[in-house]
Amino acid sequence: MQTTSLTILGTSDIHGMIYPISYHNNESQPYGLARLATYIKTVRNQEENMILIDNGDCIQGTPLMYHYVHQQSALPNPVIKAFNHLGYDAAVIGNHEFNYGRNVVDEAVQQSTFPWLSANTLEKNKGVPYFGKPYIIKEFKEGLRIAVLGLTTQFIPNWENPKHIECLHFIDGVHAAEKWVSYIEEHESPDAVVVSYHGGFERDPETGEPTEKQTGENVAYELCQRVKGIDVLLTGHQHLLLSGDVNGVSIVQPGFNGSHIGRVDLYFEKDETNSWKLKRKKTSLLSMENIEADNEVLHVCQPYERSTQAWLDRPIGTITGDMTISDPHQVRLREHPFIEFVNKVQMEVADAPLSLTSLFNNHAKGFSSSVTMRDIVTNYVYPNTLTVLELSGDDIRAALERSASYFMPGEQNEIIVNPEFYDPKPQHYNYDMWEGIEYVITVGKPVGQRISNLFYQGKELESTSFYPVVMNSYRAVGGGDYFMFKDKKILKEIQIDMTEILANYFQTHRTVVSQVNNNWTVKI
Repeated sequence: MQTTSLTILGTSDIHGMIYPISYHNNESQPYGLARLATYIKTVRNQEENMILIDNGDCIQGTPLMYHYVHQQSALPNPVIKAFNHLGYDAAVIGNHEFNYGRNVVDEAVQQSTFPWLSANTLEKNKGVPYFGKPYIIKEFKEGLRIAVLGLTTQFIPNWENPKHIECLHFIDGVHAAEKWVSYIEEHESPDAVVVSYHGGFERDPETGEPTEKQTGENVAYELCQRVKGIDVLLTGHQHLLLSGDVNGVSIVQPGFNGSHIGRVDLYFEKDETNSWKLKRKKTSLLSMENIEADNEVLHVCQPYERSTQAWLDRPIGTITGDMTISDPHQVRLREHPFIEFVNKVQMEVADAPLSLTSLFNNHAKGFSSSVTMRDIVTNYVYPNTLTVLELSGDDIRAALERSASYFMPGEQNEIIVNPEFYDPKPQHYNYDMWEGIEYVITVGKPVGQRISNLFYQGKELESTSFYPVVMNSYRAVGGGDYFMFKDKKILKEIQIDMTEILANYFQTHRTVVSQVNNNWTVKI
């Protein structure tokens, strides 16, 4: 009996991490596209039939990509150069593809030698997929035909700057999959259907128990349960490591930054009608920890990396006092000079009396005495702009309650982080700290009663009065379940990246004094 096999390799959430280094200190790290490249080339030499797919969030996330967009955008996109070199068959649009504006993603698509897929990202008023055909058909020897359908998390309008997604409409991924998988089966008659979805699992893949609020951000479990005809589902967005089977659908999710690659091997046999039948599937995750970086990819991107490193090491200012971070949990429990500094810069540039910001992750180190661009981009890791919203006192109190949910009492009556903020994906960036008001968070009190001593300019914050508040663009559209901010009146927008705003502040003031006014407190 005639047999054949096909290997599917899936990358996801690379976030511009080409080089296997930490940009904070340039130390070697067990991840990166260059390491993935070595494995990809090895498999391509071993397997006769192979499909290589990127599952989204590839062109944003590192200082290299920030520097490229702001300083080298006349050149080809370095991630796309690497993808073209590796012979990707397709890529899926992720939510972070839009962070630098649609011109950047449109140019990336135009530079690609492969198609970009997203069946549920439509051109508004036309109802057709914005990025062209929503699927591809790959044909191999002996007539083997594989369909690859792309989907994107539909939750993008809840995070992205509206100007970056003008003329786009994001529809329900499950409905889009039902439509297009049915269409593909009827009109293409593929031997297997692969769905590459930049989104993750809203339920535990093994038990089906909910793991997060059912918002529509992640619908991979529902795709496996409801959409008939899917053989393989490549997932991402959550930065998890997943491999297995859900309702007969083979699934993988390969983490982030190129730490792993997802692999699915399909085995076919010819039946009595001389047609290929899928007989067996095998999923696996491969770590890049012991894989050497590919020299050709490093060489292709070297001009970008060299320029980025020089830019990162440029001194731009000094700190008097101590603005370093040794314990991120303590920074979130009591005001830290670094947080106060970011908030006061936001207030100054936006001319707003109130501000909020976050400590985005647990890797931020704050500022030492000499500040470089490297320090700024490794502490402020997102390409956010600033928005000033008009909020009522009730809105502010509701937002503080949302932030208070970041904490919970521990068994020893200590303050710990609510697991919802780190499982299944770290979301430390969804806890805000405010400047311009005074408040106390009492973690052990019931929901709705955790905020007390809420004052503005020495007086109790009035619930029906309105206040200008500056925040980053992600939060201003309600990102992080801050629904009280969604659709509020916009008083002002500052269309400059926050990293550039911080750099400009240092270039103007040169020396910044570390200080803290302790305007808020978290207690048990």
